[in-house]
Amino acid sequence: MDWINDLIWGTGIAHSILILSIVISVGILFGKIKIFGVSLGMTFVLFMGIFMGHFGFRIHDDILQFFKDFGLILFVFSVGMQVGPGFFSSFKKGGVTLNLLAGAVVLLGVLTTVVIRYFSHLPMSTLTGIMSGAVTNTPGLGAAQQIFGELKNASDDTIALGYAVAYPLGVVGIILSMLFVRYVFHVNLDKETEQINLQHNAQTHSAMAISLVVKNPAIFDKPIGHLAVLLRPREFVISRICYFEDNRIDIVRADTLLRKDDKIFVITTADDAETIKTFVGEEIQMDRKQWIPAQSEFISRRIVVTKPALNGKRLGDLQFRQLHAVNITRLNRSGVDLVANPNLTLQLGDRLTVVGSELGVNKVAEMLGNSLKRLNEPNLISIFVGIGLGIILGSIPFHFPAIPQPVKLGLAGGPLIVAILISRFGYRYKLITYTTQSANLMLREVGIALFLACVGLGAGEHFVSTIINEGGWSWMAYGFIITLLPLLIVGCVGRRIYKLNYFTLMGLMAGSTTDPPALAYANITAGSDTPAVSYATVYPLTMFLRVIAAQLIILLCYA
Repeated sequence: MDWINDLIWGTGIAHSILILSIVISVGILFGKIKIFGVSLGMTFVLFMGIFMGHFGFRIHDDILQFFKDFGLILFVFSVGMQVGPGFFSSFKKGGVTLNLLAGAVVLLGVLTTVVIRYFSHLPMSTLTGIMSGAVTNTPGLGAAQQIFGELKNASDDTIALGYAVAYPLGVVGIILSMLFVRYVFHVNLDKETEQINLQHNAQTHSAMAISLVVKNPAIFDKPIGHLAVLLRPREFVISRICYFEDNRIDIVRADTLLRKDDKIFVITTADDAETIKTFVGEEIQMDRKQWIPAQSEFISRRIVVTKPALNGKRLGDLQFRQLHAVNITRLNRSGVDLVANPNLTLQLGDRLTVVGSELGVNKVAEMLGNSLKRLNEPNLISIFVGIGLGIILGSIPFHFPAIPQPVKLGLAGGPLIVAILISRFGYRYKLITYTTQSANLMLREVGIALFLACVGLGAGEHFVSTIINEGGWSWMAYGFIITLLPLLIVGCVGRRIYKLNYFTLMGLMAGSTTDPPALAYANITAGSDTPAVSYATVYPLTMFLRVIAAQLIILLCYA
């Protein structure tokens, strides 16, 4: 029966995977239990790991470190891939404010740590570990340990112990701060969801349809192509025309002439709609179904781009109108309808609204692929190329004036930044970054589960003894203060002064503490990826500031 003993108490691969499986499965099961209507969800995996670690279940240090780092990489990379396409637009629409608030959280955390130093008389190295654990920032812990070792030629175990003791309440404290803001400001989740939906619908690039009557003499007997030149750079597509003389509806071509009282069906943006109405004539109420009468020879159909060769191609370069006499009126990407202007770059998974004859539409469908089965195939090349590039970026040392040691983005910051970049710009280099939502969610959940289980198992061995014998209760209290105080101040300021949507604020609070479990909780509460967008908006800067802050504290105190 030695094999059973080796399986449970050994140090091999089978033993490691078994222990992780137990920690994760039981942790997720207990995480579903609600207390006062709140469940910890995936976060309970951390506490299950601490519990098993305390009772002697171990994983070899090298294996533990591998699973922890790889899990973290999978999580942040998946988050980056999902929110990357909306990252830059979200930055323009309030990202400066979000990053300033996140920076304030970091600064207040450092100031709180310094103040506690004078009241507690704990070594600053220990408090730096507590600060990193309080904001669940593993790269900050690593940076503090590395810089301390290089300065003193010795290690300080209290840095890691402070991190381990503060981490659990750090996770809980971040979630509690979210709940505090929710109940203090009487947040109604349904209203917050409605507000987010209204904001999405009001996006300047969202497509809308209007029907117009030609009344401007300046465009009488002028081709459609001439109108496009006159209204440049307005975004619009004229899809169909109803001739005044015989009420015949036809597909529009570049040489189609406009005449007085002709009716046209226009796809444009909310920002450009008023200008186009004023220039063309007047708007009329005409149902979309009226633009495709029963006797018509043309149809409207949504076609999915599934051919890898089209990834990165400009819509205008495909010349659908000239070759097949069809019009592309809208492009749906990530649930948002965009005006199908010729300069739009196609990406795998885009859905095009095509209007034309049945033969022409079928030809376009053949060119685009229109095979949902292809979208279910994972694009592993882009994932692992991205992870590899992220590791390289995270390992590059950056040198700054007055800082004797280089700063690195680490295994979390590097992959996240690369994932955001390739999900947004990868098509330019023929990288297919499309991933189904279920596949992305699977990678994300597996990653965070592995990370939390390993952190818990690593901290469990000395967790109780540190609390009982080393004044760990006070360490936990200090960490809890460092977690809560900055978040409560910034959370209230963000809600009261800047009127941030609660789901956006949750992502900000999770991102400013670089806390994946809090993001998971925020996403579940929101029922959408709204928190993930603000999380990704502030995460790169916050990660950089956290690493810098940990190193600066050690440098200023021990250099």
